[in-house]
Amino acid sequence: MNRVPLRWIIAALLFLSTVINYIDRQTLSIVAPTLTKEMNLSALEYSYILNGFLIAYTLMYLGSGWLVDRWGTRVSLAVFITWWSASNMLHGFAGNGLHLGIFRVMLGLGESGNFMAAIKVISEWYPAKERAFVNGLVNAGASVGAIIAPPAVTWILLAYGWRTAFVTTGALGFIWLAAWLLIYRVPELPAATASQPRQSWLSLLEYRQTWGLLLGRFLSDPVWWFYLFWLPKYLVEKRGFTIAEMGMLAWMPYLSADAGAIFGGLLSGYLIKRGWPVLAARSAGMWPFAAVMPVSILIAYTPSRELALALICLVTFAHMAWKTNIMTITNDIYPLRVVGSVSGIVAFGNGVGGTLFTMLTGYIVQYFSYNAIFIMMGFMHPISYLMFRALVRKPVDEAL
Repeated sequence: MNRVPLRWIIAALLFLSTVINYIDRQTLSIVAPTLTKEMNLSALEYSYILNGFLIAYTLMYLGSGWLVDRWGTRVSLAVFITWWSASNMLHGFAGNGLHLGIFRVMLGLGESGNFMAAIKVISEWYPAKERAFVNGLVNAGASVGAIIAPPAVTWILLAYGWRTAFVTTGALGFIWLAAWLLIYRVPELPAATASQPRQSWLSLLEYRQTWGLLLGRFLSDPVWWFYLFWLPKYLVEKRGFTIAEMGMLAWMPYLSADAGAIFGGLLSGYLIKRGWPVLAARSAGMWPFAAVMPVSILIAYTPSRELALALICLVTFAHMAWKTNIMTITNDIYPLRVVGSVSGIVAFGNGVGGTLFTMLTGYIVQYFSYNAIFIMMGFMHPISYLMFRALVRKPVDEAL
């Protein structure tokens, strides 16, 4: 097996690990209308369970990025997927909301490591002109997982019950694990890179670029968390879709997100091939999509459920095109040896923003309505872009 095809087999494995990652986390949101009724959980209680996942997921970003830099990509990703797959299967044995919350925390401790390892693999194997495309594949994996989950999990739910849905989806990770351990090998790194000293992740906070990327993810990523965790409930409870209709249609926003992830990566990669500076190309792959996001406000006020779903698809397309490029900037501007740690810090902003926004969503939905949430989401990406432009102006010194 020569180097060229192996690179794309590895890309396919990263894509598939992310598909499984999102099927596992999405299973709860698909079964939520049934499960929350059976366990008598309110919207606020449901948000607490989601936040158990998000808090663990967020805190572990820092730990998993550090572990990836120290364990290496092959071992770390194998450990992460083993942990989260087993945790997802345990959801099927939950007897009440407390059990569900505990297993959700366990899931969060494992799932964030998938993305820290993937980012490090991308730095190890791919040149700048290909990184955004491969990052787009990873983000597309998230969308594909979210596409597959509604019809597949709904079918299992209706045929066998929600407990079987968790056990079945959790088992997928162990199939992937066998392929990963068989195929993946860490490439040989230049001696100068391998011999450089470790970098304290706290010292990385001294760089304005780190804060620019962290704050950008803090404000923009909660939009994706909302569509991941709340969309099925919103479609059923507020837009009048039945459980079966939701299972058949809820994949559409995730398919558009998939297209956005690939398009965003191809756009900035094309500009780099045309001679654009890397940061300028990534920025051009961000601002048009940030400008689209205010259409979210229209979702709150359209009486048509079909138009609302179409607008949601446009928003998820724009978000993933944006996200592919802001994620890839970490690969572009930091030395390889700290990519895992920096990615963990930046993703920590994503998790904190998602946790706070999910908590806020639960409160607003229970006591008011979804409308304020859609209005807020219309402004989050434009503000994020302004922060990014102010703080991320050049690569970090290679002597870091």
